[in-house]
Amino acid sequence: MTNRVGIGLDVHAFDESRPLTLGGVTIEGHHGLAGHSDADVVCHAVIDALLGAAALGDLGRHFPGDARWKDASSIEMLTEAVRLLADAGWAPNNVDITIVAQTPRLAPHGASIATTLARAMEMETGNVSVKSTTTDGLGFVGRNEGIAALAVATIRPLT
Repeated sequence: MTNRVGIGLDVHAFDESRPLTLGGVTIEGHHGLAGHSDADVVCHAVIDALLGAAALGDLGRHFPGDARWKDASSIEMLTEAVRLLADAGWAPNNVDITIVAQTPRLAPHGASIATTLARAMEMETGNVSVKSTTTDGLGFVGRNEGIAALAVATIRPLT
């Protein structure tokens, strides 16, 4: 087997009644995102990238919108996705994430997000890249209606 590559994308609207959690890190001073689980767009994009690389379907297939996953921690969902990969003979190798948000400013949180994600995926922090960007005021992100995240992941066969 050779290494494989997957891509994930997730988008959620803001919800003022919830805390903002990105990559398993709570970002203080900003309202959160609407969703069935904790609506962590970063974790959701990473999960889809990992599952896609292993041809195991997507987030909705493994984490349906039922009572079990209501308000669930997406870091726990990521840990479960890594277990699914292992059961199929794969392990995460590298993850590259771009968070698209007009606000809040995310650069100060990149290192802690990378560390938290790496821990959940049982990999070196240096194999997780977290970047953030804005849309310069364009579209739903620019209007501060929500946040998007894109992730690319490589997986390797377990030896």
